[in-house]
Amino acid sequence: MVFTTHTPEEAGNEKHDIFLCHRMSYFCGLTVEEVKALIGDDADMFNHSFAALRFARLSNGVSKLHGEVSRKIWEKQDQISPIISITNAQNWRYWADKQLYRFMEAGDNYGIDDRKQYLKKRAFELVADQTGKLFNPSVFTIVWARRFAGYKRADLITTHEERFAKLMSNTRYPVQLIWAGKPYPMDHPAISEFNQLVHLSKLHKNMAVLIGYELTLSKRLKQAADCWLNNPRVPREASGTSGMTAAMNGAVNFSTDDGWIPEFINHGHNGFVVPKADYENMAVHEQDEYDLNKLYDILENEILPLYYDDYNTWRQVMKNGMQDVRFAFDSNRMAEEYYKLLYA
Repeated sequence: MVFTTHTPEEAGNEKHDIFLCHRMSYFCGLTVEEVKALIGDDADMFNHSFAALRFARLSNGVSKLHGEVSRKIWEKQDQISPIISITNAQNWRYWADKQLYRFMEAGDNYGIDDRKQYLKKRAFELVADQTGKLFNPSVFTIVWARRFAGYKRADLITTHEERFAKLMSNTRYPVQLIWAGKPYPMDHPAISEFNQLVHLSKLHKNMAVLIGYELTLSKRLKQAADCWLNNPRVPREASGTSGMTAAMNGAVNFSTDDGWIPEFINHGHNGFVVPKADYENMAVHEQDEYDLNKLYDILENEILPLYYDDYNTWRQVMKNGMQDVRFAFDSNRMAEEYYKLLYA
């Protein structure tokens, strides 16, 4: 037996009352005492991840960083399987805009620019359909779209009210911002965060929050994005894959240094990354403040001037991202690694 652990989040490593599990025939006829003896844990809460790590001959995290974090989380437990890393990936054949890649391979910069403009324009029809707002394909567009969860900090960029207002009203370097995604049904803090963004969007004509986040909208928003914003609290994102599919559609990743990002972003070459601080010795509010300030500094002083004042270099960053994500983060590579490193 092998085991893949998918998250360092407490909520994702489930624990349930062992007697309830027993009543529901979870243990295939074993008694509670036998189960406790088997997993070497006398607690009345059955820890699914711990049991899996004890029974597996080998386990894996879903990025190099997540492998390190997982080993650290479980290092005090004896008799658990070794934990290696196999980084998540995405299916290039499904997600990538092939036309963009064809233009890139042909060295046709005009074709790339024209295609990206078309993709943005098409996606903005969905924005207009849902919100009544007409977005401009020539304006720098930032997208934050994925599952709403507290540690992913959907609203981080909005929490500095003064800087956010300045960003949204900047006439020299205009921006458009789009949010989309879903909170879990009973995740009330995430639902509240979503609702606050909807409320805030009513104050800005260049900000939109979209609903119905499924595969089609996800693909369209990646095509709409010049910049794919990702700012989870390090090191709580096990992998994250939305940025991979964004890069496959000509969006430049801008992220905190978490999940798969340390294996991908070379700052200023194929994306932009918030440099890691000593997060372990920071309180949560200090980490949020540090990341927020760095986010704005990089956005205002590097990303926006590059896009508007030196678009040729911006395009090259975009092309580098498309190239670097193509094979290293394609699902064929991942499937092969699961077979060679874990299953075989």
